Amino acid sequence: MFLPLMAQLRIERDRGRPRTRPDAVRGDKAYSSRAIRGHLRTRGIRAVIPEPDDQKGHRQRRGSRGGRPVGLDDADYRHRNVIERNYCRMKQWRGLATRYDKHAIVYRAAVVLNAVIAWTQQLSDTP
Repeated sequence: MFLPLMAQLRIERDRGRPRTRPDAVRGDKAYSSRAIRGHLRTRGIRAVIPEPDDQKGHRQRRGSRGGRPVGLDDADYRHRNVIERNYCRMKQWRGLATRYDKHAIVYRAAVVLNAVIAWTQQLSDTP
């Protein structure tokens, strides 16, 4: 699921075509696979993803062949809670939480609609 999402990523600019490569990707321990880290490394994207304890153990057991521990920017990782809070708010919609939709485009439309409603609510709450 991660790699197709990265393929659709577009970051708008003031002028010119949109960027397809963010500066960094924040994620939880579930996104710490070798494939995801390798993909980010080849594209020059900094991974702000902690290493799970089992992967640490496997790496340490291999000794010098296990490689270096992953670098984690703790200050940047602390800001990941904003993403998690918004994701939990989004899942308050039953259809998004249970993923009843048969087609991905319908599911994505529901996500976009949810984001637009949340954005307009935030605009109306601002003094």
